[in-house]
Order: sequence, then C-alpha cells, then structure tokens
Amino acid sequence: MEDELVLQLMLEHMLRKMGFEHIKKTTRGDVAIEKGKSEDFDLILMDIMLQDDIDGIEAYRQISQVKKTPVIYITGNTDPRNKERAEKFGYYDYIGKPITFSYLRSAIQKLFENQNGTL
Repeated sequence: MEDELVLQLMLEHMLRKMGFEHIKKTTRGDVAIEKGKSEDFDLILMDIMLQDDIDGIEAYRQISQVKKTPVIYITGNTDPRNKERAEKFGYYDYIGKPITFSYLRSAIQKLFENQNGTL
C-alpha cells in the first residue's frame, strides 16, 4: 500500500526480485482495508500516508482486527507520533524512505526467520 505510484512500481520490482509473485497494490486506505481483511497475505508493506482520509496506521488497525498479517511500514513521514500510534497496533518494522533493496530484503528476511519461514 503506497500512495506514490513510482515508489509502488519500484517496491513491486524489488518484491518480484525477492521471489514474491502475488502482489496486490493500492494507493487508498479503504481499498487496503478491504483487501487486507478479505485476502491472505504473507506480509503487508504499508505507507503511512495514503490517498484518502484513512492513513496506513488506521488501515492496518482495521485489518489487524480480522487478520494478524505482519506489517512493515514504509514512510517518509518522520513525525514520532506516527511511530507511537503504529506501536499500539503492532508492526514488524518501520522503514524510512528512501528505501534500498538490501534494507527491504533484510527486513523481510528477518520477519520470515522470526516466523520460522523462508524467503
């Protein structure tokens, strides 16, 4: 879930390079909630700022009431209040932009290792 289309495409490319095949994208919080509640995902990459009135933290709060899919927040917003809000609902990692392939891969790899899975 990423509001910037160029970054969305870059993240998709990175995920495919890591071997992920079934990637769903949206720029809107309401769509993120719908997809997050109704579909099964290994993980959610969620931007804090989205293109509607629902931010990424609120979207994940609503998703997490139904499913416990791990989330990695990706944000250019450095407001510490956002990280505090995110902590209330749980998250696996909180990555600042700009994002590098190696850092994203490392964060995802650690997530799966902690869940006894593999990347």
